[in-house]
This record gives sequence, structure tokens and C-alpha cells, in this order.
Amino acid sequence: MKSGRGNSGQPFDRRSAILGAAAAGVLAAHPRLPAQSQENEAARGPTVWLDMDQAQLDDAYTNRVYAPNIDRVAEQIELRNARAKDRLGPPRQFEYGPGDMESLDVYAPDRTDVPLFVYIHGGTWRFGTADQYAYLAEPFVQAGAAMALLDFAFVEQAENGLPTLVRQVRDAVAWLYRNAESIGADPRQIHVCGHSSGGHLAGMVLTTDWEGSYGLPPDIVRSGLCASGMYDLEPVRLSWRNSFLGLDDELVEALSPQRHIGYLSAPLIVAYGTYETPEFQRQARDFAAAVLAAGKPVQLIAGTGYNHFEVRDTLGNPFGLLGHAALTQMNLTPA
Repeated sequence: MKSGRGNSGQPFDRRSAILGAAAAGVLAAHPRLPAQSQENEAARGPTVWLDMDQAQLDDAYTNRVYAPNIDRVAEQIELRNARAKDRLGPPRQFEYGPGDMESLDVYAPDRTDVPLFVYIHGGTWRFGTADQYAYLAEPFVQAGAAMALLDFAFVEQAENGLPTLVRQVRDAVAWLYRNAESIGADPRQIHVCGHSSGGHLAGMVLTTDWEGSYGLPPDIVRSGLCASGMYDLEPVRLSWRNSFLGLDDELVEALSPQRHIGYLSAPLIVAYGTYETPEFQRQARDFAAAVLAAGKPVQLIAGTGYNHFEVRDTLGNPFGLLGHAALTQMNLTPA
């Protein structure tokens, strides 16, 4: 197991974070409710993005504001995850690079040459571990696919910030392509999914110049599912999140998947919940529209009645909104 050092210089264990603590850290930054930031139109500040002032934009990039049940969801998922790990058994762990956090977990059925589903977790790029998402692997393993859960650096502890995380998840997918057969997977059937900030990172994987950057075929990823992500980072740069991202114009251009659709070669599903923040909903719609305008295959899924975290957890149900969509995309039948 790899370990590293945080900004304090003290050692930490990438696996030591637990779901409840991570969720609390991810979501605690902005306690203000939407109504409180909009109750008095006369109190509005200058417009910062679209029709939003700074407070409204910050709320629109703070998922707790629009998902007040997050603590209960986290408690439920912690239990689901523990039970799934009991049933699945321990994953096989691999290092895809030399960095402290460059590792991944693989859950797989007892067979070879199976499709491989790669999951990139969310957590505002700051929190979370692969170990917390075993419950999402269970329906895929039961349907005959392997799942790789990626670990990568926390953005505030990464030497080069967000570009490092993008490089890491791309390196991980390249490693999986090159080593698929050794883990029992078919390199021609790699499918990539991510949620929230992981949805952004999945978008960056899907818009990678595989030939120019890795010397690999341009179509190593067969399909993609980006859920509740951010695909143009300009409004993110204008929000409170830039206090830890440090984005500038150059980074926004380089790290916005929506601006690099020319490299997209895989059929794409873009998903969001109708109870998400207005910006997370808009980001999904605009990304799907841009892919469609580029003449590339895309499906937009709106999860009616789901908030940011509830829609993620449908991936762990073979008949759930995202679970069924992903299995169908992979030509697999729910077990």
C-alpha cells in the first residue's frame, strides 16, 4: 500500500480515509442554502457567471447546498460498501505508476477475456479512495465484467495540481490497456466512467490524444459515461473551488474536456440528476450538445428526482438508472 505526505509534511495513508470523513470534507465548505442567497434581489452582488452573482455561483458548485441528505446517503453507502467487499473478497491491487497514489483495485469474475469497466471517483478532486467504491463493482462483476477503481493524488497535495490528476488517470487507462490480459480483461473492451470531479477526469480520459501522447491506438476506450461532471472549467475558475484549484486561462483551456471533443472517439453517455445544482445540470446539457454538434454519438440522461449523490449510487444497481445504462452500453445483461 502506498503512502505519501500532505502539505503538513506528515505521512498519510491513501487508504486511511473513510467514506464519512471524505464526504464531510467534500461537502462542508458552503453551508448557505439557495434561498438564503436569493431571498433579497436587492442584496445581489455583481453578476459573475450567466445570471448569477458570486454567492449564487459558489452555491451552484457546492453540492451539499442542493443535497441536504448527503450525510444519510454517506452512512448508507458505507454499509453497502462493507457488505459488497465481504461478498466480492479482496481486490487485486496494481501500481500503474511510480507515484505514491498511482495504484488501482481490480474486481473481476472468475474467467478471462472479459470487458473492463474503469471507474474514476469524485470528491472535488480533493478527497476519496478507490476502496470506498467497491459497492459499484458488484453488479458489473456479476454481469461478467471486471472493474478497475482508480486511485490518484489529492489535488492540493499533487506537485502540479490538477494537471497531475489528469495525467494520472490517463496513465492508469494506458496501463490497463497494455496490461489487460494479465488481469483477465480484453484490451479491446475498455469502458470508462466517472462521477462529479471524476466525471471531469473521465471526460479528460475520453478526450486524450492517445496516439500523440502514448503511442497507442486512438480508440483504446470503447465507451464512456460521464455523470454529474464539469466539462468546461471557466465557471469553476470563477467559483470558490478555484481557491484550491488555482486555474488560469491556460489551464481552463487545457483541462476542459468540452474544448477537446476532436479527440473523442467513443460513444458517450452524459448523465445528471434533476435535483442537482443548476450548474451541474447545465454542464451536462452543454457537454452533450457540444458532442452532438461535433457529429459524435452521445446520449443525455436526466435522472428525474435524483440529486448529485443519489444519481451516482444508481451505478451500483444493475437495474438502476446508471447501472443499467452502463451495462447496456457494454452489451452486458444484468445478472
